[in-house]
Amino acid sequence: MQDYEASLQSYNRAVQLDGKSKTAWNGMQASYTALKDYEKAAAAAAKVTEIDPKNKANWYNEGNLLQSQGNFEASLPKYDGAISMDPLYKDALYRKGISLIAVNNTTGAVALFDQVLEIDPNHKQACNAKGLALEMAGSYEESLAAYDQALGLDPKFVQAQDNKMHALMAMGRQNEALKIFIGV
Repeated sequence: MQDYEASLQSYNRAVQLDGKSKTAWNGMQASYTALKDYEKAAAAAAKVTEIDPKNKANWYNEGNLLQSQGNFEASLPKYDGAISMDPLYKDALYRKGISLIAVNNTTGAVALFDQVLEIDPNHKQACNAKGLALEMAGSYEESLAAYDQALGLDPKFVQAQDNKMHALMAMGRQNEALKIFIGV
């Protein structure tokens, strides 16, 4: 039925009865997320992490909610919490890399994307994001190689095609960029 307001009322009552009810806080987080109230969703996620700090998914979810609000700096320690429990947690490594790009730490981002690709060489999003970080750092040739790696995994990966086109244009290689643009 998706009556999130009624759900929130129920979860609030449950929290009043038991402030450490992980189920109620998770429900609040999901309802606020569905309502696109990411600030309240992140606050509920923080309570879940506080109640159950040994669950890497709690740290990861809280990081994602902070990231979705543009709070990239604040998301970093949340991803670190997840990664400290599982150094091979590729989703947390990838999302932390995205936050590092947003705070202009392209070197750190590239290192994380390389870690993701060691864990999963077929992670096309990590290839693409690595290309973006390298492009931001002015390493255009390396960025093209990363975009080509992503396109080798999925030739129809539009985001990687667009990013490659922009890198080529920044390099003054408009004819190559236009071939991508017109689909040749």
